[in-house]
Amino acid sequence: MILFLDFDGVLHPDDVRLRGRTPYLAVPGELFMWAPRLETVLAAAPQVRLVLSTSWVRHLGYSRARQALPFSLQERVIGATWHSALLGGRPRGDVCDWDFLSRYEQIEHYVRRAALDRWVAVDDAVEGWPSAAQQHLVAAHPERGLGDDETLERLAKLLGRP
Repeated sequence: MILFLDFDGVLHPDDVRLRGRTPYLAVPGELFMWAPRLETVLAAAPQVRLVLSTSWVRHLGYSRARQALPFSLQERVIGATWHSALLGGRPRGDVCDWDFLSRYEQIEHYVRRAALDRWVAVDDAVEGWPSAAQQHLVAAHPERGLGDDETLERLAKLLGRP
């Protein structure tokens, strides 16, 4: 089972900004403040692996984005929807086609390429999700993310916990 994991609006409120290349939360709270709740859900689902579907990978790089997570989540990460090869050798700041895809389209490209059957995405960017793919989506509220009990329970259920 693969979990496509967004950061902003899921593991902390959505209002994250960059100071240089350092992310900070522009509203009360802390970065990754709801990560322990995800760790608890995943403790009961050892088969779940994570694919990062967050803008952090695009802006900071895969390694830095992965290392920002608590260690127990880092260990589960197997990839990301973004890869620098998508730039075709252009500088990181350049715009590319991927930047214009919805989050669903970014995930769907990965799903097709990896021929995945069992996957779930938790994200606050829910625009563009077709009705046929809704069963894979855990829609998070941008300000409450996994701090919301109903969202967390839906995720746990889709990951196989009764």
